[in-house]
Amino acid sequence: MQIQEQKQGAVTVLRPIGPLIAADAAQFRQRMMEVRRVSLGRLVLDVSAVPYADSRGLEAMLDVHDELIKAGQSLKLCSVNDTLREVLTLTELYQQFEHFEDPGSAVRSFL
Repeated sequence: MQIQEQKQGAVTVLRPIGPLIAADAAQFRQRMMEVRRVSLGRLVLDVSAVPYADSRGLEAMLDVHDELIKAGQSLKLCSVNDTLREVLTLTELYQQFEHFEDPGSAVRSFL
């Protein structure tokens, strides 16, 4: 899985490309935690290029979210497609995350 990274001021926007599935979950989690350590803990996860996620992928997202919350930091989701939104809703994880329509609005929410 490729993960694009972009800095917008003090906020880091990460954009994984491809499905978030078991084969990539560990790599995804590791990359997110690396970015967390070198950033201010202000992370936006742009999931516009993630067509779907399986249980391991969802678990990786939740693990990162929980680690950030424990540290007083934040992970915000943006550009959630209908399929991923349905999976998050069915697993009752949708309400765990703050959601935004696009990366710009997610970044501005940190101001």
